[in-house]
Amino acid sequence: MDSIIELRHLKTLLALEETGSVSLAAKRVFLTQSALSHQIRLLENHYETPLFERKSNPLRFTPAGERLLQLARDLLPQVAAAERDMAQIIEGEAGELRLAVECHTCFDWLMPAMGIFRPLWPQVELDIVSGFHVDPVGLLLTHRADLAIVSEALPQPGIAYRPLFSYEMVGICAEEHPLADKAVWEAADFAGETLITYPVPDDMLDLIRKVLLPQGINPARRNSELTIAIIQLVASRRGIAALPYWTVMPYLEKGYVVSRRITAGGLQSNLYAAVREEDSGKTYLENFCQIVRDEGFASLPGLSVLSLETDG
Repeated sequence: MDSIIELRHLKTLLALEETGSVSLAAKRVFLTQSALSHQIRLLENHYETPLFERKSNPLRFTPAGERLLQLARDLLPQVAAAERDMAQIIEGEAGELRLAVECHTCFDWLMPAMGIFRPLWPQVELDIVSGFHVDPVGLLLTHRADLAIVSEALPQPGIAYRPLFSYEMVGICAEEHPLADKAVWEAADFAGETLITYPVPDDMLDLIRKVLLPQGINPARRNSELTIAIIQLVASRRGIAALPYWTVMPYLEKGYVVSRRITAGGLQSNLYAAVREEDSGKTYLENFCQIVRDEGFASLPGLSVLSLETDG
């Protein structure tokens, strides 16, 4: 009997399990919500049974849905492994992947992604270009790095970008700080405060570039290279800061600091992988980007799907 099940259906089911939401799953697999619902209805009509409970939150699969979900868990990793094997047969197993980053908090998720990548591509030399880099794309163009993690996809000859994910930056302050009484911080709330940041140019700080400078606000600064040092300074009321939600969440749970949304719509930041156009077809580079995305969505709270069209 011919099966109507396709790989795209299995990917959809996994996305539904991971997100617990039809709307979020649709974004994860880059479909409209109606297109994703059509896929599900096609399967349900074929088997004449529902695959998940429509009014559950988070979404709960029926026994029939669980069976297809198990198929997805079993089959998709085998397909991915076969595709890696084919790429290694055709392109060769060896290569070099030197990473450059402009993001101080990247290592929270970058190191686990590297740990997953290494056994899958044992002949690819994987390393991080030491130090923090203001111009990691410049390292690509001079062949001192092979992939750069950047916050903007600025068009540049010879460079191709791969969207990774978007995340929310939150404001943090001590629990007894006056700003703790506000649920949302606007640009004016930063005036007169000491802003604790990483020692990077203003155009690399989304809070300053997107929120403060357009309103002509330039608060006093204090710098630290270490995330934990920034949080300690904030906790001791030496200033306030803006950091990714995933970075501060453990300290929020311990009560060291409190977090607040920045602007009513939230301050969203983006991350991209930049590679040389001449290398953009290398399978191990593409696989590394996919691992970063998968590991990010699996382990970091508050991420959203990013495309090149949503930059800025």
